[in-house]
Amino acid sequence: MSHYDIIIIGTGAGGGTILHKLKDSGKKILVLERGTFMPQEKENWDTEEVFRKERYHTKEVWKTNGDEDLHPGTGYWVGGNTKVYGAALLRLREKDFEEIQHAGGISREWPLKYKDFEPYYTEAEKLFQVHGKMGLDPTDPYRSEEYPYKEVSHEPRIQELHDDLVKEGVNPFYIPLGVKLNESDAIKSACIRCNTCDGFPCLLHAKSDADINCVRPSTAFENVTLLTNAKVIRLNTNVSGNEILSVDVEIVTELNQFTADIFILSAGAINSAVVLLNSANDAHPNGMANKSSQVGRNFMKHNSMAMIGISTKPNPTVFQKTLAINDYYWGDEEFKFPMGHIQLLGKSNKEMISADAPFITPGFVLGEMVTHSIDWWMTGEDLADPDNRVSVIDGKIHLEYKENNLEGFERLVDKLKKILYRIDSGYSFLPHSLYFTKNIPLAAVGHQCGTARFGNNENTSVLDINCKAHEINNLYVVDGSFFPSSGAVNPSLTIIANALRVGDHLLSIMK
Repeated sequence: MSHYDIIIIGTGAGGGTILHKLKDSGKKILVLERGTFMPQEKENWDTEEVFRKERYHTKEVWKTNGDEDLHPGTGYWVGGNTKVYGAALLRLREKDFEEIQHAGGISREWPLKYKDFEPYYTEAEKLFQVHGKMGLDPTDPYRSEEYPYKEVSHEPRIQELHDDLVKEGVNPFYIPLGVKLNESDAIKSACIRCNTCDGFPCLLHAKSDADINCVRPSTAFENVTLLTNAKVIRLNTNVSGNEILSVDVEIVTELNQFTADIFILSAGAINSAVVLLNSANDAHPNGMANKSSQVGRNFMKHNSMAMIGISTKPNPTVFQKTLAINDYYWGDEEFKFPMGHIQLLGKSNKEMISADAPFITPGFVLGEMVTHSIDWWMTGEDLADPDNRVSVIDGKIHLEYKENNLEGFERLVDKLKKILYRIDSGYSFLPHSLYFTKNIPLAAVGHQCGTARFGNNENTSVLDINCKAHEINNLYVVDGSFFPSSGAVNPSLTIIANALRVGDHLLSIMK
């Protein structure tokens, strides 16, 4: 049985980042990843393979609504879901850390505030090479520094859209993007501004993901060992239950056990909850660190919609994901509650929209639709609900979720449609279901968070403010699980920033 100073479970936005933070510590670190390195292959950019055949998604079948099958839109790779994310890396707004009244209920206050995360947001943006421009987003929180890289420019049709939005009194801004792009010197640019970025793996490794930016550089250190195809089965404690002693790991088909002084669980909000629940013992009969009965509860994933807006104007844009709108994040004059966030998606092709068009639509019509379409993504905050939960029943993952807080989000969708129609009265709209795979909308779990929230009260939270389990001295959970509320922007940058913050805490206590 091998012993390590630190064991990290998972290599996504949380696990990969905290590995990067700890790699220089000199501590002996074992990293366990249930997947493998994603293959660098032509299929990375193949719509049929990526979206329709779900080449990079797990073949697991979960359960929902009692015994109904759920095919989750998630994958197990070194780098986790950052391998296929759109690399939109936004900060939560300052007010997102406060208690907020929504039309559908209350969004919970965080035990820490934006000021506690701000320096780590800055560090995260540098680590993930985020391009952006401060001062354009009317809801932009305080920033101690400008973005580390210049904003990704709009192509002509999107610049025209930007200008039209401004004429309507809207304040569009550049999406903060984590891409390895050098627009001033194309020869030195890894990113080629292709149309297969958002939702696709990057064949050129030009997207800033946890694998390329964090894990691979860290494995060059002699004190770091990475094991792939290593699925964690359970954590084992001492008799009193206040310390993890070992972890049981299935490597391919062989069961192994490793010990460590510190354990960091970063398997994603759903699977981290599963590991904790599967680790029940005499000291933790309801699941590891589950004295509060909150493990697996309060699952959030955002209210989301992908939409294709078809205009009378052609849209030859290749790299489309450059513009976002937050004017209605906190509501407007007619509706005093939060609505949410709007951003562009990557550009759709004919194969992508064929599933959403009427069955009899001929191919040349689909082609015309694509050449005139602009693709949108809208996100609204869903509220923490203890009945929205992850559980394990007879060895199967069950994910129960009932939508909430929809009024503001539906107003946001309607708001965007009306604005676009004023800009071009010929606009028509289609849902873009391809981004949700099966079981719309639950299968889209890319924004999963909230299943082991942090807080000061051990009766209502799972983790303390340093993301250490209240009941266990050497267990930390560092992924989206710790969120008390979801906000309405992509959670990746907050997960990354928090991993850097917890990493600093661990470095301070290990000295």
